[in-house]
Amino acid sequence: MKRHGKEALEGWLFIAPRLMGFLIFTAGPIVATIFFGFCEYRLLTPPKWVGMRNYIRLVHDPLFWQSLKVTATYAAMSIPLQLSVALALAILLFQRVKGLSFFRTIFYLPSMLPVVATATIWIWIYNPQVGLMNYLLKLIGIKGPNWLYDPNWVLPALALMSTWSVGPIMIIFLAGLVNIPRVYWDAAKVDGANGWQRFWRITLPLLSPTTFFVLVTQTINTFQIFVQPYIMGGGGRPGANLGAPLNATLFTTLYLYQQGFSYFRMGYASVISWMLTLVIVLFTVVYFKMQRFWVHYEIQ
Repeated sequence: MKRHGKEALEGWLFIAPRLMGFLIFTAGPIVATIFFGFCEYRLLTPPKWVGMRNYIRLVHDPLFWQSLKVTATYAAMSIPLQLSVALALAILLFQRVKGLSFFRTIFYLPSMLPVVATATIWIWIYNPQVGLMNYLLKLIGIKGPNWLYDPNWVLPALALMSTWSVGPIMIIFLAGLVNIPRVYWDAAKVDGANGWQRFWRITLPLLSPTTFFVLVTQTINTFQIFVQPYIMGGGGRPGANLGAPLNATLFTTLYLYQQGFSYFRMGYASVISWMLTLVIVLFTVVYFKMQRFWVHYEIQ
């Protein structure tokens, strides 16, 4: 009995640093935001209880709903694009060819670059005068748009840029492909199924659990995007950085940042953070409810 108690004590001591870090830097701030959401808190003055005032303000705040619209629009563009590109790359890298490890490394490398450096590179690529994107479009006779300066193109530009870092998603899809028994493809090939039929009838259904996992995680990540629009669009503020169109890149995370760290309205920022959390939870619940219609788990 004493031995088990000693082992338990040693176990708690080993996890104590991680547990304390979680309580202080994760759980503590989460609980604090719940309290601050009912307060007027300016950082330099003590919190003042205001009840539901911040929540009422949120409901009537057009900029919050604009930020939510921008975030949802970007998610609707970028998530299908990321999944499609990652899946296509995974299928290409699943083939048995020479130098496969080299190509896998090359396609994964962009996702290892710092986000700030990546955003800076894409600012040049999207430059309407000397950028690479408009130069390539000009070669085929197309006049490129203003990209980051045009409210109709800034979100598609950011969504296209998101495919630059699909390396981790590609690896997950590749792992899912490896777990599919090759006997299914071989049997279908013997039965006369072509490549497209094998992909549509075998690969996609058996890869659906992996696709579901990636869909959920990417939705969570996409709704929390911050660095790219902050650097490339200045959060929708006129004259900031590139002078992005007014509110065209006002993502919810950027609006939260503005309210909390530009205007020091920590109480209101806390409410925005919880509303964003609820939106993410809502999407996740819908995904789990809908998975029974399209996710197919292999019966062992």
